Amino acid sequence: MRIVDLLGKESIQLNAYPKSKAEAIDMLIELQVKGGKIADREEYRKGILAREEMSSTAVGEGIAIPHAKSPAVKAPSLAAMTVPDGVDYEAMDDEPSNLLFMIAAPNDGDVHLEVLSRLMTILMDEDFRQKLLSAKDKDEFLKVIDDMESEKYPDEPEEKAESDGRIRVLAVTACPTGIAHTYMAAEALEKAGKKLGVSIKVETNGSGGAKNVLTKDEIAECDGIIVAADKTVEMSRFDGKRVIRTKVSDGIKIPEELISRIESGDAPEYRHTGPSASESQDGDESFGRKIYKHLMNGVSNMLPFTVAGGIFIALAFLIDTIAGAPQDDTFGTYTAAASFFKTIGDFAFRFMIPVLAGYIGMSIADRPGFLVGLVGGYLASKGSTFINVAGDIPSGFLGALLAGFAGGFLMLGIERLCDKMPKALNGIKPVLIYPLAGLGVIAVIMCAVNPFMGMINTGLSNFLENMGNSSKIVLGCILGGMMSIDMGGPFNKAAYVFGTAAIASGSYDVMAAVMIGGMVPPVAIALSTTFFKSRWTEEERKNGPVNYIMGLSFITEGAIPYAAADPLRVIPACIVGAATAGGLSMAFDCTLMAPHGGVFVFAVVGNWPLYILSLAIGSLVGMLMLAVLKKKTVSDPS
Repeated sequence: MRIVDLLGKESIQLNAYPKSKAEAIDMLIELQVKGGKIADREEYRKGILAREEMSSTAVGEGIAIPHAKSPAVKAPSLAAMTVPDGVDYEAMDDEPSNLLFMIAAPNDGDVHLEVLSRLMTILMDEDFRQKLLSAKDKDEFLKVIDDMESEKYPDEPEEKAESDGRIRVLAVTACPTGIAHTYMAAEALEKAGKKLGVSIKVETNGSGGAKNVLTKDEIAECDGIIVAADKTVEMSRFDGKRVIRTKVSDGIKIPEELISRIESGDAPEYRHTGPSASESQDGDESFGRKIYKHLMNGVSNMLPFTVAGGIFIALAFLIDTIAGAPQDDTFGTYTAAASFFKTIGDFAFRFMIPVLAGYIGMSIADRPGFLVGLVGGYLASKGSTFINVAGDIPSGFLGALLAGFAGGFLMLGIERLCDKMPKALNGIKPVLIYPLAGLGVIAVIMCAVNPFMGMINTGLSNFLENMGNSSKIVLGCILGGMMSIDMGGPFNKAAYVFGTAAIASGSYDVMAAVMIGGMVPPVAIALSTTFFKSRWTEEERKNGPVNYIMGLSFITEGAIPYAAADPLRVIPACIVGAATAGGLSMAFDCTLMAPHGGVFVFAVVGNWPLYILSLAIGSLVGMLMLAVLKKKTVSDPS
């Protein structure tokens, strides 16, 4: 479907002057309504705003493309607006947006993804953008688009094969979100190929699935393949070919260099030595880069469980608060409705840690690695209960990280050892030998790790009990900091158990310090993603606001994806912020009789104004620490 077919004159406004992002959205929605394809203005508006809450649809370079699928859309349509002075649309490059397109798509189909792909591709041409901004009237505006689209997507493309009748360079582009950078890299590579006189075909692994997929014959006949991706792509098809693997941002920044390296033969030969999707032999990526990609694979797949589960639990607390439920250990499950949301949220949370480990293992060793990581993560979250050693305390998300990486790399080792087995056994390796060997290895590892964590937990509990009477403020700092060390692991659980035990003995100030220490990490991260956006990736910024809800609901696990992605910077910052809040809570003699609930139990907090002040100060300290420790993301990895 062509762009010009979706864009009528009544849906175009040139030289508009919105004062804010919200006003720009309203103006674009009005243009969509004028186009006659919107059945319900408010329903469509809800869809647009819901998409903007996930992340800004401004992609930089002065471009913003708000879009939504909605039952209020009768047929696919576009609206367009030029803004000479620009409008702050919260773009990734912090620059104003002056060229805005709004896509409306019905629920049945993915036409908006196709149109989005086309728009992103042609809008990468700076001359094209300038022609649109300089258009004197709507007819000229439409003609500029029509000419560019006809050039880029001719109805009957000419066969422009090389003299030997083959495509010389192939490429695959992919980013975690699969929207902007995937297509920007594809466009940059195609333009570079045209400039260098090299025939090139690019497969895009976007949010709507793989498009322009490379065929077996094209792979066999090409000179080499460029894989510009920040997530795992299917690599076994490239066995024996020269392959450059690099970041998606390199596809945008240095496309000519990448193509030239393929043409000159300066690319390593890729060898697929087993079912794994990610081999260590790749010389184009550093070890740290590979570790980052494996980690991001786990974190991105864990995020939906964290977000959805956390919101369900927060709803449970809210329902019981409205219902006037007692502030005791039944809070959150007192009413039937609250119990429903709390139970479902808890179920989602139970998958969170295993999914993190499972997808790290899968990124390293494909399907065999997924089994090993998933089971290892489950053992980390639940403990190896059949071994009664030192209380058998779960090892939390830190144990899950160990399970994912250790299990994945050990699985690669097992696969290589199995290469020496008779070829007659090849058929049973993936379904029997790999799973059995991997499961046995990870079981041994986690059964060794969890009891060790249990011994640490016992020692911590004894230490806390012995110092409880010596210094309340120091105790508050330690308890608050412990809640942020592993966010659900043995340190966190040790502090929490100590706090609940203190309630039973009438020491309500201890539980107050514990809870505030658990609330700070998500709130500090949410503040940082709001006020220091350059420190975070697009996906992290998109999910950041959810941490306001999770932090205020005393759901520390909301910080886990961020801590897992950058533990050496995020965890210390959270510890400092949480320790500050815990110490201030003790210093202000704040008390808490409920073992959980966050803001929903503030009604039973002693000295609640100072408790809120402690939370605010601790969260701000954590935010500032993150601003200092985190590096700016020069190029958004999505």
